[in-house]
Order: sequence, then C-alpha cells, then structure tokens
Amino acid sequence: MAKKPVQLDEKGYRKFGIRDKLAYAAGDAGCNMSFGLKGTVQTFWLVYMFMETGLFSILLLLVQAWDAINDPLIGTLIDNDKRKYKLGKYKTYILIGACGLLIGGAAVFMPFPGANTVIKAVLFVLGYIIWDAAYTMANVPYGTMLNLVSEKAEERASLSVFRSLGGAVGGMLPGIILPMLIWNKVTFDPANPTWFLDKIEIPEGAESAFAPENFLKNPITGELYQAGDKVLSPLTGSQIEVLQGEKVFFAALIMGVLGFLFFLFMIKNVTIRGNEYAQLNDEGEKVNLLKSFGTFMKNRPAVGCTVAAMGMFLGMQSATTATTIMFATHFGQASMSGLVTMVGFLPMFIFMPLATKLVKKFGKKEVASIGSIAGLIGGAILCVFPMCPKNIQLVVYMVGLIFFGLGMGFYNCVSWAMMGDAIDYQEWKFGQREEGVVYALHSFFRKLAQGVGPAAVIAIMGTPLIGYVSSLGTIGQSAETAERLCWLVAGLYTFSAICQFVGVALIYNIDKKTLAQMTEELAARKAAE
Repeated sequence: MAKKPVQLDEKGYRKFGIRDKLAYAAGDAGCNMSFGLKGTVQTFWLVYMFMETGLFSILLLLVQAWDAINDPLIGTLIDNDKRKYKLGKYKTYILIGACGLLIGGAAVFMPFPGANTVIKAVLFVLGYIIWDAAYTMANVPYGTMLNLVSEKAEERASLSVFRSLGGAVGGMLPGIILPMLIWNKVTFDPANPTWFLDKIEIPEGAESAFAPENFLKNPITGELYQAGDKVLSPLTGSQIEVLQGEKVFFAALIMGVLGFLFFLFMIKNVTIRGNEYAQLNDEGEKVNLLKSFGTFMKNRPAVGCTVAAMGMFLGMQSATTATTIMFATHFGQASMSGLVTMVGFLPMFIFMPLATKLVKKFGKKEVASIGSIAGLIGGAILCVFPMCPKNIQLVVYMVGLIFFGLGMGFYNCVSWAMMGDAIDYQEWKFGQREEGVVYALHSFFRKLAQGVGPAAVIAIMGTPLIGYVSSLGTIGQSAETAERLCWLVAGLYTFSAICQFVGVALIYNIDKKTLAQMTEELAARKAAE
C-alpha cells in the first residue's frame, strides 16, 4: 500500500497538525515525569533520610538558587550557540538534558538513611545539582520551541493546550502512582512488634509515648494488638505508614526511563519551522544578559505570566511536602495523597477539549482571568476545611481542590501561549526577539520561587508554629502538629490562587484586541523586510 504523501506548507515544511501537537505534548510529559518527583524529594529526605528541617531548608534553598541561576546562563548559551547540529540546536540540547535527567533523577534518591549528616548533605547537593542542570538543559529549549513550531497565534494556543495535557499526564503518573508504591501501612507482627521504632530517634521527654508497650496496645480501644491488626500512632490515633526508601529509588529510575522515551518521541516527531538562530543579527552580536533582563522587566505581559507562575510555586508547589505529611499524620492515608490531589485536578482535563474554542472566542487573558476567580473560590473553601468535623474534612478539602484545579486548568491551558505572546510583545514594543533569554528569565523566577517556597515551608514546619519533629518522621507527630499542617496547606493554596489572579487578571495586558493589533503589525514589519 502506497504511503500517503506528506502535505507541505508554503515554506516547504510538513503542515502543522496533530502530529506536532502530540509530539510537543510528549515533551512536557517528559519534563513533568521528572518534575513530578520534586515533591517526593522533599518527603524522601525528611521522612526517610531524617534530614533535620533547618538544615534541609538551607540546602534546598542553596540548590534551588543554583537552579534559578543556571536557567538564564543556559538560555544565553543556547541563544549564542551558532553551531549546526544534525538534530537542530534545540533538539540536541533537549536530548542531552533528557540523558542527564535519567541519571540525576535516580542519583538524588540514593537510599542511605544510616549515613552521617555530612555525607547525606553531600549526596543531596551533588545529586540535585546534576539533576536540576539536566532539567534546565531540556526544559529551556523545549519552552522556546513553541514559537518556532508555528508562527500562528491560534496554533500556538493549541500547542499550549496540548502542552498542558502532556504536562498533566507526566505529572499525574508520579503524583498518583508513586505514593501508592512507596508507602507501606504497618500491621502488627507478634514476632517483631516494634521494628519500625528502629527508624526513628526518640526525642527527649517522649520516651513514655514511644515505649514498646504502647505499641502493643491499640491507643483507642486499649486492647492488645492481634496479628495483622492496623498499628495506630499512640499520639495521633492514625494508622502508621512507613516510607520505603528503596522503592523510591527504583520508582524514580522507572519514571526517568519513561520520561526519556517521551522526549525521544517529541524529538522525532515535532517540526521546527522557525529560525533557531534568528535572535543573532547579521554581525553575530551576542545576547547581553543584563540588558535583556532590563528589557524583560519592562515587558508587562512577561512579568504578569511570571508573577502567576511564581505564585503557583510559592503556594501550590510548596504545599506538596506538607500535604503528604498532613495525609500521613492527620488522615493516616499518605499512600492516597497523590490520588486525592489529582482528583481535584480532573476539571483541568474536562476543560482542555474546550480550551481552544473558548480562547478563540474570548481570548487567552480573558479565559485565564476567569480561571483565576475559580481558583480564589477554591482557596476560600480550602480555608474552611480545617474547621469542619473530622468526618467531612476530606470531602470539603476535595471540593476546594476541584475549584482550585478548575482555575489552574484555565490558566495552564493558555499559560505557555500567553508567554509566547509576551515574547512577540517584546519584539513589537522594543524591536528585540530573544526567545531563549526571555523564556530563561521567566524560568529563573519560577525556579527561584520553587526554591524559596519549599525551603520556607520546611523551615516553618520545624518551628513551634507547626511543631514538626524531623526525628519522628510521620510515625509520632502530635495531633496538634497534624492539625496545624491542615491550616498550612490551606493557606498555601490560597496564596497561590491570589498570585495567579494578580498576574493574569491585573498585570498581563495582552487582551484579544491587543493581540490582533500586535500580530497584524508584526506581520507587516516582516513583509516589509
């Protein structure tokens, strides 16, 4: 059977279509297969490796500072690279990054809980630096590719929707499956009734609560445990769940392999139709990072996108570790934390098929602004759940997440297309087109928030405000600590929703009318060249 001939556009490229959309979606699936592990990193090092909260928050802040710095550095490197590659410049860098993600993602989860503090710190810092540099190497060129796959605003919007879909799939796999694989509920074993106590350091003054005899009796009924009974914490009354570090390592390795395969699919099937070297002038003038930073700060839509993204990381992403520990200590269901969280984001998938039509009718800014209001409603509901009776708390929590997820769904479906328009805005307003640097600076602030947020939350957890004791893992936290974690999680989600609203509804200024004018004038300039 004869192969169907490939249809070409006016420039001789394969016509833009579903192949490009699926391939581009696979790229973000690959990125998020790795990114989805970041919340587990924090839980792994706090709960399994027993890293002290103060030290860990400092180390996390340091490695994330490197994470933020390396984005504009690598973005500038890519923009200034004039070498010709067989795969193309961007795809080559993505392939290098994908290989590094596979190796570094597993290295960060090396399970050595018995090592001393110095060795643990070195293992964490080295593993994370390698992993994060690889992520930047893959993600920065991947993000800048959107404007080069198509020059048409409606096709970019479609790519952004598919990117969100791919990112959601890539994030859901580790988000849902990983907690189920790595947490083990403790049942009573008469042959070794207190084996899990070997995993924790009993703090001074708590010996009575953790005395072996207290783990022989059900703290609620006072009756002796029988073989196979659920073991409950004598302090919280929740079933004890133990994090299995070895399984975390192998799960991270598997996720890395799957992510690598997603990247390969993207590299093979997406078509770059724009000029990867357009940001260099005829004289080969190199990009000046400091000058580009000043221009970026004048780019109002880029700043708006960045504020919204920073809010997402300072709030929602920072809540990941606190949420997992909240589920372990308050609900006794750490293994279900990922599934419950993802249920809240189902509206994103419901909205995605409608996104392109809604954007075409109303505009990207308009759709994202409506979403931000839904997010605010979700944040308000989440602030109510800690005050509800225990038997309905989880239901109220999920309702809040559904509204929050709806808001995030609206925003995520158009966020990257909005950022693409912001890059066009820079060319329109300032006559400069620096895709790599603009995207990298956007990523820099995202990463800065990604580091500051979790580090600050972990530090707060270790203060009397929350009362989390790192040496106890999830086994023996107090009921008061578990309740305070509920308030912390609710506050973080609410903060995230507020930042999203400010960024997309108040700062971002490319509405549907402005976009049409900008597109028309840029096309006229190119036609006149």
